[in-house]
Amino acid sequence: MALTVVARERLAGAARAALGGGRRLVAVERVTGGSKKGVYRLVMDDATTAIAYLWDDTENYWPAAEGDDDLTDPFSPGLGLDLFEAAHARLSALGVRVPAVRLVDRADGDGSAGLAVVEDLPGQTLEQVLARDPRAAAPVMARLAEALEAMRRHRAPAYGKVAVVDQGGRSRGSSCEEVVLARALRDLAEAASRDPRIAAARDRLAERLLRLAGAVRPRAEYAVVHGELGPDHVLVDADGNPVLIDIEGTMYFDIEWEHVFLRIRLHEAYGPLAVDGLDADRLALYLLAQRLSLTAGPLRLLDGDFPDRAAMAGIAEHNLNEVLALVGD
Repeated sequence: MALTVVARERLAGAARAALGGGRRLVAVERVTGGSKKGVYRLVMDDATTAIAYLWDDTENYWPAAEGDDDLTDPFSPGLGLDLFEAAHARLSALGVRVPAVRLVDRADGDGSAGLAVVEDLPGQTLEQVLARDPRAAAPVMARLAEALEAMRRHRAPAYGKVAVVDQGGRSRGSSCEEVVLARALRDLAEAASRDPRIAAARDRLAERLLRLAGAVRPRAEYAVVHGELGPDHVLVDADGNPVLIDIEGTMYFDIEWEHVFLRIRLHEAYGPLAVDGLDADRLALYLLAQRLSLTAGPLRLLDGDFPDRAAMAGIAEHNLNEVLALVGD
């Protein structure tokens, strides 16, 4: 998506306000990877840089769906400055490294939109470090494990988005597993409508989801989880510290949800992040649910004009095959 003249002027004003010192904005560079918000590197005339997050409908590649703005749904899209600020405050309070905020612009008070300017961390992602030299990533992984432990230790008596729970609100549903089951059944229906292989296995997949959910025992406390903590959502700063980004979806939830995602994304590199005491029944349910989400989500995204279509189609195809493998196809 091309940056509009109005948006560029807004970024220029934010850059001056955030970085000051008589500096002048000379370049705005789109940072790859964002699908729900615009991510731009702001380059000043003295080579000072910062990162701008721009939440706006024109920056969101995802087709609109009913319930997108329902914050009581833990899995509704993580969109907007309000969610970012709440997650940033919670993670910072726990000692988890996140990009420092230089400026926020609430866009006429609408917390579902808005602009934030944060520190630029021009180093590599954890994904890139692991690919280059897994041994060099060991200290970063150890520090990430410490951050995850701090998040795990902080408990709440309710689940849901940090922005909701920390303000005393309640989320829909009666349990994490109920919310996951409902979402997984929706993802199954969407995937089945787009691919005949899922359609052919739909009844068996629905039966398996119901059986797995029925085996999960109740739980009354929830930890802080990022929700989509892949190695591409961890930057590595100059001191070798992991820095969590794309944090708007941070929520109180079962830690099994986080660890299933980490296992999916990290494969054999997951080992240093493993913890004892995870619930096997939740892991089984959440694995199938996340594979369905990683099938239906990319297929839905391809309904729009997302630019990197081959990569997104590859994600959908890989996870579709993993879904079918879980029911023996």
